[in-house]
Amino acid sequence: MSISLGQPCDEGLVLSKGATAPCTESSARWILVATILGSSMAFIDSTVVNVALPALQSSFRTTVVDVQWVIESYGLFLSAFLLGVAVFALASLWCGLAQNIAQLIAARALQGLGGALLVPGSLAIIGASFSEKSRGRAIGTWSAFTAITTAIGPVVGGWLIEQVSWRAVFFINLPLALVVVIISFFHVPESRDEKERQKLDWAGAMLTVIGLGLLTYGLIESSRSGFANFTVIGTLAGGAVVLLLLVAFEARVSNPMIPAALFRSRNFSGANLLTFLLYGALGGALFFFPLNLIQVQGYSATAAGAALLPFTLILFFLSRWGGGLAERVGARTTLVMGPMIAAAGFVLFTFPSVGGNYWQTFCPAVVVLGLGMATSVAPLTATVMNAVTENRVGIASGINNAISRGAALLAIAAFGIVMLHVFNHSLDKHLSTLELSPTVRRSLDAQRVRLAGATLPDEVAPPMRVVIQQAINDSFVEGFRYVMFIGAGLAMASAISSFVLIDGKRNSP
Repeated sequence: MSISLGQPCDEGLVLSKGATAPCTESSARWILVATILGSSMAFIDSTVVNVALPALQSSFRTTVVDVQWVIESYGLFLSAFLLGVAVFALASLWCGLAQNIAQLIAARALQGLGGALLVPGSLAIIGASFSEKSRGRAIGTWSAFTAITTAIGPVVGGWLIEQVSWRAVFFINLPLALVVVIISFFHVPESRDEKERQKLDWAGAMLTVIGLGLLTYGLIESSRSGFANFTVIGTLAGGAVVLLLLVAFEARVSNPMIPAALFRSRNFSGANLLTFLLYGALGGALFFFPLNLIQVQGYSATAAGAALLPFTLILFFLSRWGGGLAERVGARTTLVMGPMIAAAGFVLFTFPSVGGNYWQTFCPAVVVLGLGMATSVAPLTATVMNAVTENRVGIASGINNAISRGAALLAIAAFGIVMLHVFNHSLDKHLSTLELSPTVRRSLDAQRVRLAGATLPDEVAPPMRVVIQQAINDSFVEGFRYVMFIGAGLAMASAISSFVLIDGKRNSP
């Protein structure tokens, strides 16, 4: 299914050039429903799996590095390919049936292939179906409803983890996929602009996957082997070389996956730099939030899933407002304000220690972060789409989505290095004051890469067990604080980039 990129009408839907079907509010509503549900599949999966990470670590008796790959393998492929809903649904089924961590990582990679179509494809349809005048509010509506469906996912997923199994969280996507297919078949017109047909840039896509894959592997494995390791050095250097080759290759092909001409627009470049910084902060920092809640704070999976509800409810109720605000005061103002508010939210995450009431510890941080993102999301997306000509809206939204995913991909790996380093340093200080047997020390040293998921040997007496567990928890919290401070710094940097680069005026390349 594709929608032509002719002139949008204010009322809603645009059909292919020469089509006689009327532009109706009903058609526009069905388009929004289909795009919202399709995008929600990707958004739900990006959050619900985080809640399942402690259960995966326990079920497969694996390290934090391995569960990082459960997230990273999805994000790696999502940032490069544009495939479909059916692949996403089948991959979700495979995830639910995986028998070991290797199978799960492979299934998540395939899921990323399918999920790559959902967000940029949805935004391309909205961009083609709504005029520039009404596009901001349409994107706000899309952002709001994808936020609320995303909010439901972790709560339902947490309940399924407790009552059924972690496997059940992957089956949430199957009924959504069925609904999207039905709506698309019966209510969304199939049309295309024959003049815009081009071959897919498979070589560029593969270079992207290989380059990001090598960088991600090097960063994640450095947590286990150190930066002096030959494999780590080789993969990091190899990833950098491949990405440089990608830049050179894309400048020479006739149908590049990432057209360099788009970045001649200051608005487009500024919006994508903001995306890289802000979504890197969000993805990297929030990877560790469920681990903190479940393994350190003692939350149930359901409670951990519900912890971000204020965040997503604020996105639901205020995203449309954010789109309207940008129309009134300009994109640059909102895209400076939003990240600054988000930075304050990240800072608030650094205050809680171990224990305490959710409403007094993490809830204020979640609320402020939600306000920052609600102010940013719709204006950011509208800025990306308004910075290019109508026939490049799909490419522009795809690039922006790939950048957000790639940023989270690299941030999770990089933040993991910081987390493990701070955790180890803090744990060493705590353990240096304790009299532990060589066996216990060796056991703890071997499990450092599991962070707060480390298990204590049976020989440890109950009083000492409490002391060691508290040392592990405190060490995790210290690392978590560093990660959140880095997130705040990235958010502030994104606000500065918006102020410098975004002018609020359309500048088509």
